[in-house]
Amino acid sequence: MFIAMSMIPAGDTAGKLLSSAHEASPLYVAWSRFVIGSLIALPLVRAGTLRLMRDWRIWLRAMLLTGGITNIQFALQTAPVADVFAAFFVGPIFSYVLSVVLLKERVTPLRSVLMALGFLGVLLVVRPGFQASSGLGFALVAGLFYGAFLTASRWLSAVGRPGSLLFTQLFLSAVLMTPFCITLIPPLSGTMMTLTLASAVFSMGGNFLLLFAYARADATTLAPFVYFQLISAVILGWLVFHDLPDAVTIAGLFLIIGAGLASALLNRRSVKLT
Repeated sequence: MFIAMSMIPAGDTAGKLLSSAHEASPLYVAWSRFVIGSLIALPLVRAGTLRLMRDWRIWLRAMLLTGGITNIQFALQTAPVADVFAAFFVGPIFSYVLSVVLLKERVTPLRSVLMALGFLGVLLVVRPGFQASSGLGFALVAGLFYGAFLTASRWLSAVGRPGSLLFTQLFLSAVLMTPFCITLIPPLSGTMMTLTLASAVFSMGGNFLLLFAYARADATTLAPFVYFQLISAVILGWLVFHDLPDAVTIAGLFLIIGAGLASALLNRRSVKLT
């Protein structure tokens, strides 16, 4: 989980270098990630994978992921990595709300309070109406798409094998974006090819390692480690772009991490009791 949660921000750091330093379109960054990820995930294809692609719900899930990844690339083009990841963490909060409303999952007052605190942390980072930027606006939209994707993944978890679901989300997202992105491929110098591969491989590798992690430990045990992404994002933003969050953003990061850890530990305790 530590490696996975470091690889995902590393992939987005490479994506930010592509769009901000080398002027590649954020659409190209998202599309190339799906195309290369699909090729890497080909060994996961099984006979039932093609059958899954006839299910409209699988296409809906892929569209939600496409919206999330595309918007976060637009966010990274102008906003610091740590700020983008903090705003993006509205996703688990939105997923919680959707899971309660649509999937009828059990809600507890304490967990709802912790989710509200996490949302307050996101607001401290984004500061709508004060120092809000278009980049953080894209990050929020990306988080909402990703929250819906998480809920859809929970909804469809029994439909297919994890490897098949991973391949379909990458392949169908590539299919959906190809008509809009095929003309956006920049001149592929050595640096551009290296960053494009790094963006895709780190992101795909991090998500692939998650499959192995969740196959070997309970989700409640692993959930707290998800917040290591924020720490990794801060470190990478400082090392690569010399960006350090200001005091208010750091307070928001602590609120998001603290509320998330408390929620995960609360969930773990309730599982043990049952």
